[in-house]
Amino acid sequence: MATRVLVVDDAAFMRMMVKDILSKNGYEVVGEAENGMKAVEKFTELRPDLVTMDITMPEMDGISAVKAIKKIDPNAKVVMCSAMGQQAMVIEAIQAGARDFIVKPFQADRVLEAVRKAVG
Repeated sequence: MATRVLVVDDAAFMRMMVKDILSKNGYEVVGEAENGMKAVEKFTELRPDLVTMDITMPEMDGISAVKAIKKIDPNAKVVMCSAMGQQAMVIEAIQAGARDFIVKPFQADRVLEAVRKAVG
């Protein structure tokens, strides 16, 4: 059965890129969200196997969303997506419970490696 993924990013283009990489490699993208608040709602509704989570978003940032998702499901698997120069935030995200992180602009093989590690 395909791994079910929720893709979260405030940029539609970034969501499309991640979706494209994942769906071409046998993952099932079950939902998308453009901010942390929606991510938590969608996670509750869809219960995906994995979430790719942008760090900087309006309404609720990725780190707060990871914490909220971990409260709902302590075993939730989250991979953070960050821009260059967000190391401190990435560390905070890992402490909040994220499994790994990928840096924008996305390299398909790095995205797949992080996703495989997180669900593996």
